[in-house]
Amino acid sequence: MSNSAAAAPAPAPLRVSVVVPVFKPGASFDDLIASLDRQTLDHSRFEVLLCDDGSGEETAARLVEIARDRPYIRVAYLAPSGWPGTPRNHGIDDARGTYIQFVDQDDWLYDGALEALCDYADLHGSDVILGKEMGIGRRLPARIFRKDIPNARLGDDPLLEMLTPHKMFRTAFLREKGIRFPDGKVRLEDHLFVMRAYFEASKISILASRPCYAWVKHPGSASAARIDPESYYPHLEAVLDLVERYTEPGRLRDRLLRHWFRGKVLKRLTGRQMVRYPDDYRERLLDVVAPLAERRFGPGVDAGLSFPNRIRAALLRADRRADLLTYARFEDEMECRATVTSARWSRGGGLHLTLAVSITHDGRDALVFEPGTGMLTSLPLAVDGLPTALLEAKKELQNDRVGLVLRDPAAGVERHISGTHPRKLDAVKVALDPLKVFDRDDRSTGAPLFVAVRRAGWTFDVPLTADAATLAAAGRSPLLAGRTCTPVVGPDGGVELRRQWPGGRLKDLAGRAARRLRSGSPKK
Repeated sequence: MSNSAAAAPAPAPLRVSVVVPVFKPGASFDDLIASLDRQTLDHSRFEVLLCDDGSGEETAARLVEIARDRPYIRVAYLAPSGWPGTPRNHGIDDARGTYIQFVDQDDWLYDGALEALCDYADLHGSDVILGKEMGIGRRLPARIFRKDIPNARLGDDPLLEMLTPHKMFRTAFLREKGIRFPDGKVRLEDHLFVMRAYFEASKISILASRPCYAWVKHPGSASAARIDPESYYPHLEAVLDLVERYTEPGRLRDRLLRHWFRGKVLKRLTGRQMVRYPDDYRERLLDVVAPLAERRFGPGVDAGLSFPNRIRAALLRADRRADLLTYARFEDEMECRATVTSARWSRGGGLHLTLAVSITHDGRDALVFEPGTGMLTSLPLAVDGLPTALLEAKKELQNDRVGLVLRDPAAGVERHISGTHPRKLDAVKVALDPLKVFDRDDRSTGAPLFVAVRRAGWTFDVPLTADAATLAAAGRSPLLAGRTCTPVVGPDGGVELRRQWPGGRLKDLAGRAARRLRSGSPKK
C-alpha cells in the first residue's frame, strides 16, 4: 500500500453567510426558508445563521425543526436584547463565509441572488454590494437601481436612497474595520452601520440588473409607527455626528446632511402628515425639530432642497408654527387631475394623447407663478419676513414634467412609458409606442395608466381619466393584427391599456386587480 496516497481534497470555502435576526417569526418566515432552499448557489457553498433573540421555547422548537434536514442552517439561541443589532453582531462574529448577507425574517431572496451577488463582488473586489431590492406591498426608490454601478461613489451615486441593512458585505472588511451594529434598542441602527461601512469601504458596488432581495411590508411594522420625538431625534443626531466625523465642511457634507434633513425632519412636516397630527403631538415634534434644524443644518444644506422644502425649512427655522400648519393644509388640500382631451393613432402605430392637467386648491389654480420671475403668488400665508428669493421657483419650473406610468402590482408591472417637459399643463402632449408598453415577459394582460406630475418641486401621482367617446374617436390601431395595446375607460373612469396579442385576440384586465390598486390596499 503506497505511503503517498492522495489526501482528500479540502472542502471548498463557504462563499457567503446569510445572517437572519429572529424574534418570534410569523408565517412569512416559511417564505424566507423556502427562498433559501431554492438558491442556485450550491448549499455546500453557503450557510444560514438564524440568530434567535430570546424568542422562547415555541420559536426554538420551530427553528430546530427547520434546521433538522438542512445542514446549511445553523441556529444560535441568544439572550433577549429587544432589537436586531445584537443578533446581527453575533452573525458577524460567527460567520464562516467570505461575505455576509443580512436578511430580515419577514423578507426573502430571489432564487439566484446569492450566486449573483457573490460573483459580482468577486469580479469587482467589493467591500459592500447592494443587490436590487424589490418592494412587496411597499414602493421603493427607483433611481438607485436604474443600472449596475461597479464602483459607486458616496455623494455622487444614489447610495443614500437605500440605507437598509439588506446588503452583502465582505466579512473580513467588517471585522478589520470593527463595523458593528449598536447593541440594544437604538433607532436608526441600520443608518449607523451602513454609513460607517460606506465611509470605510474601498469599493461599493450596485447590482441593479437583476432582482435580489424582496423587502416585504406587513401590517403593524415598526416603520409604520409614529415616532416619539424626544427619544428618536437624539439617535438621528448620532448619525449626523458620524457624517461630520468622516467629512469636512463643504459640498459633500451638506449633500449628505440634506438627506436626513429632508427625510427625517421636513418630510414629517408635509401636508397630510402634519395636518393629521394631534395638536399636542405636533407641538412636541416642533419643540424638538425647530432647534435641531437651527443647530445641525446650515444654509448649504438648504441650498439643495426642493422649492417646497426650502419654504418649509425657512418657516421651521423662524418657528412660525401657525404658518407651517397653514402651509401643510394647503399642500394636503391641493387636488391634481389629469384627463385625456384627445387621442389619435399615427400611421406608424403610435398612440398620441393630449392631456389636461390641473392642480387646484379650493376650486382655484393652486400654483400661480409670476411670468418671468417665477414668483409664487398663490401661497395662502403671509410672506412678510421671508426672503423674496425664497418664493422664486424659476429653476424648478424649468424641470416640470408629466409622465405616464403603467402600473399593475398584481402582475409586478410598474413602468414609466412616456414623459415630457410641458410648457403649459392644459395641453400636455405625450406619445407611446404600443409595441414597447409591455415586455414579452410581463404577466399582465393590461393595466391602468397613472400620471406622474412634477410642478415646481411638488409631485403628484394620479389616475389618468377620460370619457369613452374621446378614446373611441381615435379609432383602431393600424397594428390591430399584431402585438399592441388598446386604451379603454374602466368602470371608474380611469384609462386602462389592455394588451392585445397577434391575431386580434384581446385579453381583458382583471377588474379585481384594478380595484385593489386604486383602493390602495396591497396585494394579498
